[in-house]
Amino acid sequence: MRDVKGALAWQAALVAGVCVAADAGIFLITGPPLDDWRVWTVFAATALADAALAGPARLSGWVALAHAVVLIVGPLLLPAGHARRNMDNAGVLIAGYRAGAWLRTGQAAVAVTALVSALVACHLIAGNVPDLRLLVLNSLTSGLLPWLVGRYTTARRGYIADVERREAEAIRRAVAEERSAIARDLHDVISHHVSAIGVHAGAARLGLAERDTPVWRSLSAVESATRAAMADLRRLLDLLHGQDADARRQPGLENLGALLDGLPARLTVEGKRRDLPGSMDIALYRVAQEALTNALRHGDGGTVEVELVYREAEVVLTVTNAVRQHGRRAGEPHHGLAGIFKRVALYGGRLSYGPDGPLWRLCAAFPVPLEAA
Repeated sequence: MRDVKGALAWQAALVAGVCVAADAGIFLITGPPLDDWRVWTVFAATALADAALAGPARLSGWVALAHAVVLIVGPLLLPAGHARRNMDNAGVLIAGYRAGAWLRTGQAAVAVTALVSALVACHLIAGNVPDLRLLVLNSLTSGLLPWLVGRYTTARRGYIADVERREAEAIRRAVAEERSAIARDLHDVISHHVSAIGVHAGAARLGLAERDTPVWRSLSAVESATRAAMADLRRLLDLLHGQDADARRQPGLENLGALLDGLPARLTVEGKRRDLPGSMDIALYRVAQEALTNALRHGDGGTVEVELVYREAEVVLTVTNAVRQHGRRAGEPHHGLAGIFKRVALYGGRLSYGPDGPLWRLCAAFPVPLEAA
């Protein structure tokens, strides 16, 4: 925005400078010699009125009135035979254009009336009226025409801005409709299958004769995962539909207990709990969710230890589980670990993971902002 204002100010100054140079040059070439205070007065007044064209747009009316005054005063002060030089100068043309382009209708009408009247008066005072028709046409050309061009330019600029606004609104509506279509497709395709998985897992679990077996725990984990997936899917659908995200807030650390419900996992919390920024709270939950998924997928079926530690300047999340075999080296992240790494890096945190004897340990540390700490 500053660059645009600076460019406009520089261009206005350039226009004013060209007007000063043109009118002063014409005055020096065709006008009377600068040997009288009256000639100097007209010369200086013309230059000052032209220089005022570099001023703010809101002063365009006053600048036009200043040019009108110079047009009338010039023939009264200049020697006979030189009065006509003061008419139809570059500054008058630009003053009329600015008044038409920048002023409201009432102010613009006053400004153009003053300019046209001053042009007529200038000819009459100078006694240079060979033909009344030429006087009228000359006044309209030098006063009214630049004003009309300014009005047209402003109206066209407003029309283009309105067209662009309508196009942007149409694009926003099209995007919203497409998002709604995607949301409907997701609901129809994914939610049906996820719900079916949860129902079948629950039926299979209830059909088992023995409880608290590895198979029973696995089926319970599937049920819990499908419930969490459906909740996340509903939140995403709400976002795609443009609904208020606060009404269905994304899960955070306070939902860790629900995430571990029914799973072979144990949560330990150390330190004084504190409120974290909403986005960091969600990121920690997602890291725990992904790490827990990896632990259940690659673990040996034993208990997964989830530890959340609140320290003075950071929050540390550690997930530890026994693994069947170390199929990966610590420096070879798969997609899940790559997603965790991006979340941690976004907050300038630290991430470490890899085998620790018979265990696999993932540790993510998020720095806590000073205001939260």
